[in-house]
Amino acid sequence: MPDFLIHETDWAHDAERLSAIRRTVFIDEQRVPEALEWDADDADALHLLATRADGAAIGCARLLRNDHLCGHIGRMAVLPGWRGRGVGRALLAAAINLARTQGHVTLRLSAQMHAAGFYAEAGFAAVGAPYEEAGIPHIAMQKCLN
Repeated sequence: MPDFLIHETDWAHDAERLSAIRRTVFIDEQRVPEALEWDADDADALHLLATRADGAAIGCARLLRNDHLCGHIGRMAVLPGWRGRGVGRALLAAAINLARTQGHVTLRLSAQMHAAGFYAEAGFAAVGAPYEEAGIPHIAMQKCLN
């Protein structure tokens, strides 16, 4: 049994905990410029938050609606001390299930190249050529949900 929980939430309720994880992983660790990390999509996105049993936040992801049939997973991050313990897989599974409940038939994401294999294991396939985003190599990936 995992020693963490996954919760569905929104920016209005959990902006502080969600942004703390993203700041640690993306801005501090990966050196993503702060101006590129924050956007208006957070307010409308469906968010997932991974927490320890005591409620401390350890990971996050968000689901955007590109249109009524297509969703987009983004801003998926797990704190360094929790990596390799199933948190990322649980967040991804929860995001896929959430996308299905929202009626999406296609799910897209922009994977950092080092994580492409992680997403491929969950059924995502690379689409197009690699590209750079925030100074980090990425690849577009998608999964059909029907």
